[in-house]
Amino acid sequence: MPIAAAMAWGAWSFTEPMIFGPVIIASPIVRADLVQTIVASGHVETPFRVSVSSQITGVVAAIPVAEGQQVIAGDTLIRLDDNEARSSAVLAEGQVAQAQARLRQVRDLTLPAAELNLHEAKATLVNAQQIYGRVSKLMADGVSTRVAFDEATKNLDIARSQVRNAELTVFSNRPGGADITVAETQAAQAHATLRTAQTRVGYTDIKAARDGVLIWRDVEVGNVVQPGKELMRLSPAGQMQIAVQIDEKNLGLIALKQQALASADAFSKETFPATVIFINPGVNLARASVEVKLDVASPPAYLRQDMTVSVDIEVTRRPKALIMPVVDLHDLSTGKPWVLKAEDGHAKRHDVTVGLVSVGKAEILTGLNEGDVVVPAASKVKVGRRIQVRAPITVIP
Repeated sequence: MPIAAAMAWGAWSFTEPMIFGPVIIASPIVRADLVQTIVASGHVETPFRVSVSSQITGVVAAIPVAEGQQVIAGDTLIRLDDNEARSSAVLAEGQVAQAQARLRQVRDLTLPAAELNLHEAKATLVNAQQIYGRVSKLMADGVSTRVAFDEATKNLDIARSQVRNAELTVFSNRPGGADITVAETQAAQAHATLRTAQTRVGYTDIKAARDGVLIWRDVEVGNVVQPGKELMRLSPAGQMQIAVQIDEKNLGLIALKQQALASADAFSKETFPATVIFINPGVNLARASVEVKLDVASPPAYLRQDMTVSVDIEVTRRPKALIMPVVDLHDLSTGKPWVLKAEDGHAKRHDVTVGLVSVGKAEILTGLNEGDVVVPAASKVKVGRRIQVRAPITVIP
């Protein structure tokens, strides 16, 4: 380039900003979805945990599972020594056999024999009545002696007594009678004792109530366990929740059924959906926060109990909103925001109404239109200054 031309170009380059204003790389107003989210961290938990304990006192004979192991409902978790319990069950079985034999004896032997005795007693009574009648007639005619009459009277009384005794025996051994009731009661008690003994045998085999993962244990082989003392803790399989603490100032933004994306710190590149299902009605004074729980409908395989996770809760969505960078707004905190709009080669002030503000973007309700170009606040351009807009950068929502 000739020296004169070079000097002319340099002069032009020096005077151009002075004549036409500085070159500004401005941002256009675009229309896109604007989403406001709240980010929080917490941990994975199940809606409840199953406490495993013994229902009887016993000595631990075996523990066929290990901490962290996946178990299914019905799996044996702890096995107690069952020698005493099985001996009691055998004894109870003998008592049941005896009671059943006694009941059969009453029904099959005692009752039929009593009924036969009653029949014979009634026949004897009829005979005694006939003899008494004849002797009485002869006594009245003066033919019979007093001795014969007294003997007939005695035999009649004995026959009547035997009938009454036989009737009582039959009644006692028929359904509802004393003897049959006692036998039935003894049989029922023996069966109840056997069921108790068999249940106690079952208690020596402590099983998992449902599918899950064994997350804690405090028992070893040889320990003497007592009823009610927690020995293991099971995290049920299936439903999982995330518990997070939300800053109190954001309480008004949180609502049930809001959607969120969650990620475990150990698998930060993986995300999974969650839904807000619980908002604690109380505020934690020490932390100035509110507990919020989210349901994970389809938990990924890598998710574990008490794992640390982060959630991004969508609290507000503005579809097809006019948005611009928040940093290019002036006096936003005063409640009277305005922007410098590139218009006719000048930076002109325009008052705007701002709606939702989130993740560095602001929703413009009034004052600007789609495609308008806003002068970046960082350019330090004054109101009314001539400017040159170059290569506007599209804002990616």
